[in-house]
Amino acid sequence: MSNTNHGVTPYYYVPAPSRHPAMAALGLFFVILGASQWVNGNDWGRFALFFGLIFWLVVLYQWFGDTVHESESGQFGHKVDLSFRWSMSWFIFSEVMFFGAFFSALWWARSHSVPALGNLDNSVLWPDFKSVWPTAAPGTTASPAGTIEPFGTMTPFWLPTINTALLLSSGITITIAHHALIAGDRARTILFMWCTVALGSVFLGVQGFEYFHAYTELNLKLSSGIYGSTFFMLTGFHGFHVFMGTIMLIIMTLRLQKGHFTPEKHFGFEGAAWYWHFVDVVWLGLYILVYWM
Repeated sequence: MSNTNHGVTPYYYVPAPSRHPAMAALGLFFVILGASQWVNGNDWGRFALFFGLIFWLVVLYQWFGDTVHESESGQFGHKVDLSFRWSMSWFIFSEVMFFGAFFSALWWARSHSVPALGNLDNSVLWPDFKSVWPTAAPGTTASPAGTIEPFGTMTPFWLPTINTALLLSSGITITIAHHALIAGDRARTILFMWCTVALGSVFLGVQGFEYFHAYTELNLKLSSGIYGSTFFMLTGFHGFHVFMGTIMLIIMTLRLQKGHFTPEKHFGFEGAAWYWHFVDVVWLGLYILVYWM
């Protein structure tokens, strides 16, 4: 898939025509088709969804493998490195906007929507409604129409606080790994990368237990009004990002074990580290705005 000048790094590397973009788009087509049919009650949609996911993941595995080969064979020069850095920067910016939309939804619900439902104009329709956040408190009616089951709210103690400590610790371990890589200490880099992977995995396990606790003991669900929908939307999408970040870290660690990356050239590692630090920062915002306020 490459245009190569053996032994010479090109000024700007242009890959040969590739099937990967079209094949990835085909896989995503089946994902969207299957998901849309499944949620509309067509059982065959689940098979299309899973087929599309597997097909898409296989294509990504081959695509990334080709890219790694091109990098390790010396085809990527300074200009390609810059393009990767700009691409990752814009990707993280898009993720900032993504979470910014959900944080804005949380702010709007707390500061505008819920207070508006409790004002004088709506008191005639819902005389027992109380404008409080979370939308379930002793002596208040969160659902005058009776459409929302009573539920408890999630406090910062202790599972969210434990997860905060885990993610902050993982930010330290990946930073140590990065400095070790720059210093040429590959063994130390690999050790602290696996520590980071372990911390991310434990975070996901704790969050899974938190969701089990929310559903079984607090009756807190995605359908629990605006509080439940914003809680699970924010924490759930963040958990998905932690999952993706953990996969990225595992791949980078396996590449390190194969001898990839040098102290001077290791943007694949850096890009994963940027993403992981972004995930850490988003969690701090979640921890304060969702669990404490």
